[in-house]
Formats: sequence, structure tokens, C-alpha cells
Amino acid sequence: MLDIIAALAAGLLILLIAAKLLSLPFRLLKKFIINSVIGAVLLSVVKLLGLSVTINILTSLVAGIFGVPGVVAVLAWSYI
Repeated sequence: MLDIIAALAAGLLILLIAAKLLSLPFRLLKKFIINSVIGAVLLSVVKLLGLSVTINILTSLVAGIFGVPGVVAVLAWSYI
């Protein structure tokens, strides 16, 4: 009986560790998606405000990966 309880406890521990390890990539993916949406919206707003920023693949990637700081970097690069 004791060996069944120990095996059950070990199985639950392994399951908890696996769940914790798998949740990390999902949190990073969620953060990347949120940054991408914020970056795209900010690039569109900047373009609508009349600031001269070229929206291409490079600027979209920078804004998508870094979010708000990426948009600021793209704006700074546009005016250099």
C-alpha cells in the first residue's frame, strides 16, 4: 500500500514539474503576441498622425518583437 502511495506522489510530482516547464513557453508566446499587436497598432497610429515612418518588414519585426520600445526605436531611426 505504501509503495502505491509513493508511486502516486512521484507521478504527481513529475506531472507538476512537466506542467511548469510547459507553461513557460506559452507565457513567452503570449508576451510575444501582445507585443506584436501593440507594436502594429502603434505603428499604424504613428502613420495616421502623419509622422514619416516607413512600414516595411524590418520596422514591423522591430515593433513586433520589442513593442513600444521598438516603435520608439523605429521613430528615432526614421528621423536620423
